[in-house]
Amino acid sequence: MNLNPFLDPGRQVDLYGHASRLARRSNALMRARTAGRPVPDTIVQLARSHRAQGSERLRLVADIGCGRGTSSRILAEQLHPERLVGIDAAPALVADARKRVGRVPGVQVSFLQGDFHQMPMPDGSCDLAVAAFCLYHSTHPQQAIAEIARVLAPDGVAILVTKALDSYREMDALVAAAGLDPRAEQHESLYVSAHGGNLADLAKPSLNVMATEHEEHRFTFDGHEHVAEYVATNPKYDLAPGLYGKPGALAAALHELLPDAPIATSSVITYVVARPRGGRT
Repeated sequence: MNLNPFLDPGRQVDLYGHASRLARRSNALMRARTAGRPVPDTIVQLARSHRAQGSERLRLVADIGCGRGTSSRILAEQLHPERLVGIDAAPALVADARKRVGRVPGVQVSFLQGDFHQMPMPDGSCDLAVAAFCLYHSTHPQQAIAEIARVLAPDGVAILVTKALDSYREMDALVAAAGLDPRAEQHESLYVSAHGGNLADLAKPSLNVMATEHEEHRFTFDGHEHVAEYVATNPKYDLAPGLYGKPGALAAALHELLPDAPIATSSVITYVVARPRGGRT
């Protein structure tokens, strides 16, 4: 049995060695969304609602697993901390985030390559630590959460975000029905390490969980070309070498195998808001 690609150290360069692959998949998914609040905006709302009334300006915000910096920019612009640091293990994504985010007036923004199991930050230094869609890349997510607890200030807030185990199951069914990967529906969920059903429990040994929210996001892909933009770089599927990373070829294969039609799918997004143990409740 193949190791879950999100948990396989040998797949990380393949998955994130080029920012364009993540960009293509993310952009296809966001164009398909028909319901659900933008995740960065929801994180901002949660951060504001769980900060004390009259709190001073945030000193340091950490965007952990920042990827291409999409959330980093929104956190910097809307929360306006003194400093925002984006951290990601993939050098290509860190470089892309630096270029995409650039300068945010009044905010010192920087991006670092780093492992979220051993973050390059002092104890108690973060007023807000955000870990969105990254903890399921860890074989030991509790260790990563313990590290988040270490860097949080005594009155700091952590916001952890993940997806449901059965996210995009309709896409699995399509790929299987087309014969592109007959076992598509049997593969282990990419989110098995840290998903909506276990995220709060993973956080509890290190943090005081203050709130857990679930929100269904729904998506409609226009047809085979749109589906191919997403599926061609989805590591869950065992696609033929001539199809992986090549949406044009994948779309052509889909046209030969199945009638073209829109496909609807969904994912439940889970937000866990937590504070350090012994901090303000």
